[in-house]
Amino acid sequence: MPIKTEITAADIMPIDAYTKVRKERRTAMMPVKKARRMDIGPVATAYFENYETMLHQVHEMLYIEKGGDEQLKDELAAYNPLIPKGRELVATVMFEIDDPIRRANFLGRLGGVEETMFLKFGEHEVKGRPEEDVDRTNAAGKASSVQFIHFPMSDDEAEAFKTEGIQVIIGFTHPEYAHMTIMPEATRAALAGDLA
Repeated sequence: MPIKTEITAADIMPIDAYTKVRKERRTAMMPVKKARRMDIGPVATAYFENYETMLHQVHEMLYIEKGGDEQLKDELAAYNPLIPKGRELVATVMFEIDDPIRRANFLGRLGGVEETMFLKFGEHEVKGRPEEDVDRTNAAGKASSVQFIHFPMSDDEAEAFKTEGIQVIIGFTHPEYAHMTIMPEATRAALAGDLA
């Protein structure tokens, strides 16, 4: 079955129908999301997106905000770019610090972090590319606490990433946050399904 790479209005359940199955859908999404989540260092978490996670997110936004067809257009425009297109992985990266003063100080030193994310596996290194048309570091050099990062891959890189058991390292090279970690095999296997 081909990988789905775009949500359309036809994929969206009416809100009254979604309301009836919301609890079950949310429960079913928990293991999917867990397999696609990676902690990197003390405060960064990467949530790797796909059609399924973004379809769930669109339904949740429509359920919460109840904005109808007008809102649906905005949600599709916001979330469709985060669905992998067959030769990439896409992550929502969050820097999560509860204390607002500590968070502001930390993010103030993190400018450009969105340009420093990478994946290494085998002989390959794939540099992350920030979502286009979204400025994630302001003019004062303060980074956003949420980043959207694409990892575009060549055919060879995608095939190597799909290799069962290959060690994948994910991390940042930013001088203020040079953390990396080894991706669990269950996560690599889940993400391999995003590559056509």
